[in-house]
Amino acid sequence: MYIYPEEFDIIVIGAGHAGCEAANISSKMGCKTLLLTMSLDTIAQMSCNPAIGGVAKGQIVREVDILGGLIAKVTDKTAVHFKMLNTSKGPAVWSPRAQTDRTLYRIVMKQFLEQQKNLLIKQEEVTKILTDDKAVIGVLTKHQNVYKAKCVIVSTGTFLNGVIHIGLKSFQAGRYSELHSSLSDCLKELGFEIKRLKTGTPPRVDGKTVDYSKLEVQPSDNTPIPFSHFTALSEFPYNKLLNCYITYTNQETHKIILDNLDRSPLYTGIIKSVGPRYCPSIEDKVVRFKDKLRHQIFLEPEGLYTTELYLNGISSSLPEDVQEKFVHSISGLENAKITRYGYAIEYDFSLPTQLYATLETKLVEGLFFAGQINGTTGYEEAAGQGIVAGINAVLKIRGDEYFILGRDEAYIGVLIDDLVTKGVMDPYRMFTSRAEYRLILRTDNTDLRLIKYAHRYGLVEESFYKLFLEYEKKLNELKKFFETKTLGNETIANLIRQSKEINFEDIEELKDFKLDSEYYWNTQNLLNETKIQIKYSGYIEKQILHAQQLKKFENKKIPKDLDYEKIPGLLKEAKIKLSQIKPQTIGQASRISGVTPADISILLVYLKKLRKELSNS
Repeated sequence: MYIYPEEFDIIVIGAGHAGCEAANISSKMGCKTLLLTMSLDTIAQMSCNPAIGGVAKGQIVREVDILGGLIAKVTDKTAVHFKMLNTSKGPAVWSPRAQTDRTLYRIVMKQFLEQQKNLLIKQEEVTKILTDDKAVIGVLTKHQNVYKAKCVIVSTGTFLNGVIHIGLKSFQAGRYSELHSSLSDCLKELGFEIKRLKTGTPPRVDGKTVDYSKLEVQPSDNTPIPFSHFTALSEFPYNKLLNCYITYTNQETHKIILDNLDRSPLYTGIIKSVGPRYCPSIEDKVVRFKDKLRHQIFLEPEGLYTTELYLNGISSSLPEDVQEKFVHSISGLENAKITRYGYAIEYDFSLPTQLYATLETKLVEGLFFAGQINGTTGYEEAAGQGIVAGINAVLKIRGDEYFILGRDEAYIGVLIDDLVTKGVMDPYRMFTSRAEYRLILRTDNTDLRLIKYAHRYGLVEESFYKLFLEYEKKLNELKKFFETKTLGNETIANLIRQSKEINFEDIEELKDFKLDSEYYWNTQNLLNETKIQIKYSGYIEKQILHAQQLKKFENKKIPKDLDYEKIPGLLKEAKIKLSQIKPQTIGQASRISGVTPADISILLVYLKKLRKELSNS
């Protein structure tokens, strides 16, 4: 056994989208960090579709970005197609999405990480978490090497006891042609409750063999908007923009699939775990939605230097010959050559109710979980957890107050609160509908919501922070100006609320609000943000007021060692759930399934009595 001579503050296990953000942010905050990955060549590998963002996911990407993360910066540098979704609806659901060059994405991410001070990246497989008196002290690798650390962040993706299924064949793997991880055996020994989930990926085809004349063209936005607040507009976009395409399954496709369900691992009982509810396989779609005559397929380019296309919408674990048949039944794909077959993968995950809202585990002090190990699906959800786990690991080492985002502050806050309070029944995916305050969690105001935290933790450069402060100052001044400046018989603010056409170029005074910035904090975004805040001011104020009213419960802390069995009057189910979840606040306790308003009232009375007794003793 070799004990590595250098001791680290933080060790991150796994270099997927959660691990990259955790390692980057912890080292950026000054902690000596070690990132251990099974392969240096697959850092930030996009296991499924070559895309970042989407409904609610795009908001998470921008939140990670303003907090000092990498996912938005890397997306901007590697994207080949941009689309702002839901623009026909209100700004609460506008969501940016981009297709990226899959290979370029991982190369650029690795470059960012390699240039980060305080960060060492090594190729090692971790097999054991080392603890002492229920506190983490380091890790042991497959080659019997010991690395010591004060905190450990586990972000292992689908690699935990991963098993791939193609038809009736199955084999252990973390991704196709990559080894799985046996680390969950150690986690079980430490007392963690481990369960199984399933996800999948579709076949890819050679674009040279596709008949594009039969497909619907989906061009990129003409004037794409960067994901990152820190991308210089003069340099953007970095790459040539490519088209996506749309086609559809048909009745012949569906018949081929239905005729071969006896060879499907999903319908022969081989796969026993639950898959993503909102992203089902084509087998699931055809069986569950028999009334639908067709299902949409997006053909997404894999990159600038390849002809491979990703067939988004037909994830499948059917045998190879069946995949060939049903792909060739689709318009435009009659002669398409499959380059990679689709497959399903089952993997272990840890029930996220075993975590605090900091993403530190309740069983082992200094051990954090982030990403798919917590039952989520998606690069963006993983990145959001990674940056929170990384920040909190640093704050734990410093002895500072933890970083917990509220549900009214960020989609990341909604995501983590849902995980640690409610748990998961199937792979968790973020949607705008999950956020009760989505009108104040817009993609356009991410900086206004979260840059204060980035500044507090030293995660934003002073030059950018000064740009923001000037932008924020002019934003408040411009709102006041629009409320008083009249055009005809109405103020500009009232015209905006009435959705009236206004020629802003004719308003001479707007020259006083010019912002000479090539970053996000520019004149155009200032005007757009002002218009949104004025137009939806009534609704925004209602959501803010509602959030403030509930804050009193979020601010009421619950002692970590509170014995719920001793509280008279609590329902038995409430005692079980509260003891299991160990909520950190009354607000969190009120969101636990099975805990009633009456239970919360009893808990409040008990805590008040407890505090009075402590103050008198």
